Amino acid sequence: MLNFEFRNPTKLIFGKGQLEKIKTEIPQYGKKVLVTYGGGSVKAFGLYDKVMQTLKEMDVQVFEFGGIEPNPRVSSARQAIEICKNEEIDFILAVGGGSVIDCTKLIAAGRYYDGDAWDIVLGKHTPQKSLPFGTVLTLAATGSEMNSGSVITNWETKEKYGWGSPLNFPQFSVLDPENTYTVPLDQTINGIVDMMAHVFEQYFHNTPNTALQDRLCEGTLKTIIEDGAKLVNNLHDYAYRESILYCGTVALNGYLRVGSMGDWASHQIEHAVSAVYDIPHGAGLAILFPNWMKYVMHENVARFKQFAIRVYDVDPTGKTDEEIALEGIERNQAFWKSIGAPTTFAEVGIDDSQIDVMVEKALVNGPVGRFKALHAEDVRAIYQASL
Repeated sequence: MLNFEFRNPTKLIFGKGQLEKIKTEIPQYGKKVLVTYGGGSVKAFGLYDKVMQTLKEMDVQVFEFGGIEPNPRVSSARQAIEICKNEEIDFILAVGGGSVIDCTKLIAAGRYYDGDAWDIVLGKHTPQKSLPFGTVLTLAATGSEMNSGSVITNWETKEKYGWGSPLNFPQFSVLDPENTYTVPLDQTINGIVDMMAHVFEQYFHNTPNTALQDRLCEGTLKTIIEDGAKLVNNLHDYAYRESILYCGTVALNGYLRVGSMGDWASHQIEHAVSAVYDIPHGAGLAILFPNWMKYVMHENVARFKQFAIRVYDVDPTGKTDEEIALEGIERNQAFWKSIGAPTTFAEVGIDDSQIDVMVEKALVNGPVGRFKALHAEDVRAIYQASL
């Protein structure tokens, strides 16, 4: 196990009917509040009205910025940053899923920077100050409600990168499972894939003596598999929504990764795909991750064998370690397919015409991955296997 420090300052407010808690949380930060949200589903299903009514009952002045994209774009963040500067906003309330929250993180950091917000994403500027913000989560997927990471797309240059800052943690996040009832089937599926992929990124490493971390990852995965399979057939079941919502948070709030260094190559490889094609992140991961697993499996067959036995209950009797490992990978791919996730690029309209472009974008900062460092020929092979 590696040396580590762990701190997560976000206050998690979890459960039914918790929206009222913003009345005591927001006033600590000021009286001018910017509400950020996405393409309109929060309005269509009534959450927008509930949030606005709750804010109306408070002594605050409310501004709003909607239309944040599923793959949030720096162009949207730029517009909202200007609102924050011009109106001297004190606090931002992000109402939506991970995309809205990721964009809000850049808006908050960009408020105190005179240059272009894209500089922050590229690491050319390190934020020294950020607007405080909170979230009202509507989608179980990214874990952005309790971490300091953000992923932003520059659609003009077809680039998509992750970035982070210790200033990026939400002050609080309200997680009411009932607010996820209206998430459609496809987004529910993508969310399940995304949170499982987050656990995989932290589970597949080469650090010795991580027994507890392994069990925490495996338990999280088994819970997602069991309750996720039930949820896709009953989207309004509170117990399944509750379970999956909390799994999504735990999968990427830092709790599972302490004492080790995760891989994260698959995320970077997928970011290059959705930067070019604008497909849902979870769909891209469902296609790519099994092929990454097969490609790197022999770097540490024992870990993949452990995964197969503990997570998918593969019977090892009479099988080689490689056969056990491969069966675990195939069972995972079969599970994703069974809930409706895509398994090939062809299913989402992607051919081989942009593979070289995607390889270049995936490797813009050099080789990717820690479990196995991937170079151009490796990334190309994974893309080819995904066609």
